[in-house]
Amino acid sequence: MSRTTQRASSPHTAPHHRWLRRVPGLTTVREYQRSWLRSDVVAGLVLTSVLVPAGMGYAEAAHLPPIVGLYATIACTLAYALFGPSRFLVLGPDSALGALIASIVLPIAGSQPERLIVMAGMLAILSGMLCVLVGLFRLGFVTDLLSKPIREGYLNGVALTVVIGQAPKLLGFGVDGSSLTQEAIGFVRGVLDGKTNEVACALGVASLIVIFSCKRWVPRVPGILVAVVGAAVAVAVLKLDRTAGVPIVGAVPRGLPQPAVPWVSLQQMIDLLPGAVAVALISLADISVLSRVFAGRTRQQVDRDQELVALGAANIVAGLFQGFPVTSSSSRTAVAESSGACSQLTGVIAALCVAALLMFAPTLLRTLPTAALAAVVIAAALGLFEIRSVLALLRLRPSEFLQSVACFAGVALVGVIQGIFIAIGLALLAFVWRAWRPYDAVLGRVEGRKGYHDVSRHPEARHIPGLVLFRWDAPLFFANADIFRDHVWRAIAAASTPTRWVVVAAEPITDVDVTAAGILRDLRAELNEQQIELYFAEMKGPVKDLLIRYGVSAGLIAERAFPTIGVAVDAYLEQHADVEWRDWDD
Repeated sequence: MSRTTQRASSPHTAPHHRWLRRVPGLTTVREYQRSWLRSDVVAGLVLTSVLVPAGMGYAEAAHLPPIVGLYATIACTLAYALFGPSRFLVLGPDSALGALIASIVLPIAGSQPERLIVMAGMLAILSGMLCVLVGLFRLGFVTDLLSKPIREGYLNGVALTVVIGQAPKLLGFGVDGSSLTQEAIGFVRGVLDGKTNEVACALGVASLIVIFSCKRWVPRVPGILVAVVGAAVAVAVLKLDRTAGVPIVGAVPRGLPQPAVPWVSLQQMIDLLPGAVAVALISLADISVLSRVFAGRTRQQVDRDQELVALGAANIVAGLFQGFPVTSSSSRTAVAESSGACSQLTGVIAALCVAALLMFAPTLLRTLPTAALAAVVIAAALGLFEIRSVLALLRLRPSEFLQSVACFAGVALVGVIQGIFIAIGLALLAFVWRAWRPYDAVLGRVEGRKGYHDVSRHPEARHIPGLVLFRWDAPLFFANADIFRDHVWRAIAAASTPTRWVVVAAEPITDVDVTAAGILRDLRAELNEQQIELYFAEMKGPVKDLLIRYGVSAGLIAERAFPTIGVAVDAYLEQHADVEWRDWDD
C-alpha cells in the first residue's frame, strides 16, 4: 500500500467511540503501522533542524528570550500530536504572529520586561481558549471575516514590521521602539551613528545568502540549519563574541520548564483580551487554509472544527509551559511532508529531540549569534510579502485593493491589532455598501438567445408593451428596501409604453426582512392606485414563507408568484390580447 493511499484512508475519520474524535492521537497510536516508523523517525530528525532556529528566531521577533521559543515549540508540537486531526501538520512560533505578540504584550508589561513571558503565556492561554470554543461550537466561519485581500495586507504589514524590527539585530546593534516608525528611525540613526558591528553584519548577511541559496538551488539541504550552525561554530572557534563584540544568545537554561499558570491581574487580562481575539482570528485563518491545502494534496479528510480545538489546545499548553501563542507553519509542515512524514510521530520525535538538546547540551546554543537568528526571521518575513497579487487587485477589484492597502497601512503605521480590525471594518462596510446599493436591471428578450437579459447590456433587447421585467440582485432588507421601491418606479417611468404589469425577477432575492416586507406591501398598494399589477417570478420557497409569516397578503404570494419569467410573460400575453408581440419565441 502506498503512503498516499495510507494517508487517504485515515482511521480517525470514523472513530469507534465518539469521544475519540476529540483525541485523534489515541486512534493513531492504536492503528499505527510499523512500516511508517522509519519514515517518521527520519522526518522527525530533519524537522528538528528547522524547529530550533525557527523557534528561537520567532521568539526574538516577539521581543521574548529565544529559549521561550523552544519551550513553546516542544509544548505545542506534543499537544497537537494528541489533539490534531492532520497526519503531519506542524504548529509552532511563526513570523506572522511575532510582531502581533510584541505589539500586545510590550505596552501591557510597560517598565517590567520580566513580565513579558508571563503576559505572552496568558495571551497564548486566552487565544487558545477562544480557539477551543470556536471549534466546539462550530463557529469556524468567523475566519471568513479575514478575506484574501485582508490577509495579504496583514502579511505585507507584518513582513515589513518584522524586517524593520530585525534589521538592527542583523547589523549587530539594538533599537528601542514600540512602533514601526520609531524602529525605522532608530535603525537609520544607529547606522548613521556608526553602531553597526561589521563582523555581526557579515555573519547575518552570510546567513541570509546561505538560506536563500539553499532554497533556490539545493532545496533538500536545510539552509536554516546550515546557516545557524555555521555562524555558531564561527563565533565559538574565533571567539567573536569577545574579540569583535558580536551579540550572542548567551547562556541557555538547562532543562525543561515546569508547568505553571502565568498569573496576571484582572485588569491586565482585560487588556490582553482584544489581542487574544486578534491572535485567534489570524491563527484560525492560517490553520484553516493550510489544513485544507495539505488535506487536498494527500486526499485526507480533516475535521475542520477539531483542527481548531487542537490549535486551541496547543496554545493553552504552550502558555502553561512558559511559551507564547503559536499557529500552523506552512514551511515546517512542508519540511515534514517532503521528508516522508506519515503521522504525528514525526512531530513527537522532533519535540523530544529539542527537549533532549535543552536537557543535555544547552551549551551548543550559547554561541549562536543574534544576527543569524535575525537572518532566519528576515528570510521568513521576506517570504510573507504578497506584492503581485495585491497589485493585481488594483486591476481586478479596486475596492478590495483599498482594503488590502488599508490593512497594510494600519498594521505598519497604527498597530497590528488596529490594522486588522480597521481592515475587517472596511470589508464589512464594503459588503453593506454592495448590499445597500446592489445592481438591478430591466430585462428584455434578445433575438437568437434564450431567456431574458439586461437591456443596459443589450440595447437591442425587445420589450413587451405594458410589461416591465425588473430584476433585483440582492436580499431585501431595511437599508435597501426604499431604494428597491424607487428603482421600480424609475423603471416604470422609463418604459416606452404605459405599464400594466411589473414582474420582479426574484431569484437573486435570498432574504426579506420585516421592514422590506412592509415596503413591498406599500409598493403594491401604490401600484394598484395607478392600475399597475405587481407580480413575482422565480421567488424562492423560504422567501415566500417569510413573507407569509410577516403578514404580507397570501394572495400576493400564492397567486402572483410565477415559477419562471417565461410563465409570467405567457400569463401577461394571455390576459392582454390586445398586445401585439410578433415573432416572440419562448
